[in-house]
Amino acid sequence: MATHKSTSSRGVLLLAISLAVSGCATLGPDGGPSGDSLPPVSCTTKLQPEHQLQLDAVDSLMSRSQPYAALAKLESEGLATAQHWIRRGQLLASTNQLAEAEDVFQALATNCDSAMGHHGLGLVYLKQYKFEQGVSELRKARKLRPSSPDVRNDYGYALLLTGGYHSAVFELRTAFELANGEGAVRQNLAAGYIITDDRSGLAMLRDQYDLSMDEVAHAEKLAARIRSEK
Repeated sequence: MATHKSTSSRGVLLLAISLAVSGCATLGPDGGPSGDSLPPVSCTTKLQPEHQLQLDAVDSLMSRSQPYAALAKLESEGLATAQHWIRRGQLLASTNQLAEAEDVFQALATNCDSAMGHHGLGLVYLKQYKFEQGVSELRKARKLRPSSPDVRNDYGYALLLTGGYHSAVFELRTAFELANGEGAVRQNLAAGYIITDDRSGLAMLRDQYDLSMDEVAHAEKLAARIRSEK
């Protein structure tokens, strides 16, 4: 996610890097939703030193906004763990290979019961404007990882898109506190307060968390865009 000065609502659709996924055995080739088109997906979370080095190199490229290079680096040394597969799904999504990303996250969600699998799948659905399916998957991720600010933020934003405004504010306020008031959730929560006409909430953001006028202006535009899509 972006820092609290970010003015891009697209930040809510970025897939967060997480090493916390449920562990299970390696699956056979028939475990994925695309049959033979998807190689065996590993659900193991145990990292060997060489795995961590590879993931660190991939993450470094991702942090420098080089997703194509990161994907090539990831695929050059194999996909040994669930963490590798999560990165693959993230990078496929960020390079607009949404169908392939959906397959990866669906396999992780279905076969590994991975929180980040459900999270990634939910975000891919949002990118495809499949909002109800996105909410459903993000709700599953939220159940598995209730203390993740990224999951709660993305779930809250999805609820804003589908008209569940008051529930969205609850999720976004939770994400806001879990993230110590940092990140894209600032504008998302402000937009939620604007939509629900919660002036005390906006005052709290301004007075206690130094919400800037630029951030308020962005939140107003975001709120207007969300309302217009209903």
